[in-house]
Amino acid sequence: MYRRALVPVDGSPLAEAILPFLIDIAAPLEMAVVLMRVVEPSPPMAVEGTRHVLMADLGKLRREADDYLASLASRLRARGITASCEVRVGRPAERILEAARETGADLIAMSTHGRTGLGRLLFGSVAEQVLREAQVPVFLMRQANSG
Repeated sequence: MYRRALVPVDGSPLAEAILPFLIDIAAPLEMAVVLMRVVEPSPPMAVEGTRHVLMADLGKLRREADDYLASLASRLRARGITASCEVRVGRPAERILEAARETGADLIAMSTHGRTGLGRLLFGSVAEQVLREAQVPVFLMRQANSG
């Protein structure tokens, strides 16, 4: 039986669509939930015509991610679910796989756009990479594209 689920979220309604499912199963199964957000810093950009380089404020991005996860965790805790938070910096799929190993997760649960064809080719798929490389089961909830 699953005891700890890693749940990557990015602040979007799509990513959070997995939460109602987890709320339904986590408490009865006494499953702990590790909420995770990966911060991807943008590369430094030179300002044309100047010697200025714009860089992302990594500290600010991490604080925003911490606040966001804390809010989600409090919603889960209000439902009797043990929840913790992880913020990592880097490429999402790599950090998700790393966190699964390091937190002792025995399940990764996440939503996916379910893109196919050109959309998948152009945007890639974090979910697909996690599914291929994870050492634990991956539960993917496909969300229909709107529009």
